[in-house]
Amino acid sequence: MVESKILIDIPRGTEINQQFLEDCGHAVLVCHGPDHDDCPLVTEGSCRMAEEAHGIVFMLDLDRPHHLEILERYRTMLKEDVPIGVVVKSMEQAANHSDLLTGLRVWDHEPAAGDLDALVAEVEAADLD
Repeated sequence: MVESKILIDIPRGTEINQQFLEDCGHAVLVCHGPDHDDCPLVTEGSCRMAEEAHGIVFMLDLDRPHHLEILERYRTMLKEDVPIGVVVKSMEQAANHSDLLTGLRVWDHEPAAGDLDALVAEVEAADLD
């Protein structure tokens, strides 16, 4: 069985319990987002880390158009069974982007172990298919 990889899109200086995901047996890929709106997923239409991911935790700012575009690309390029969890600043922000967030896990807080465990369960279920 191929080792599952979980991609975490997280701004520099922000933390998440990456160790929990590793302890669950998943490799973790970390992307700190584009520095100057130069994300290869958007500019070139592909990203090695995204293409290898079996699950994504998206913590970039949905109020930034370039970050929205990255999430839109994930939705269109990844297989439907790749779970995506998105951290929003508030439920108001989630409501403002409800079309984009439909069908995704949405958290208005840093994902705790229980949140990540649910995402991991989806990754593992998809890997069994």
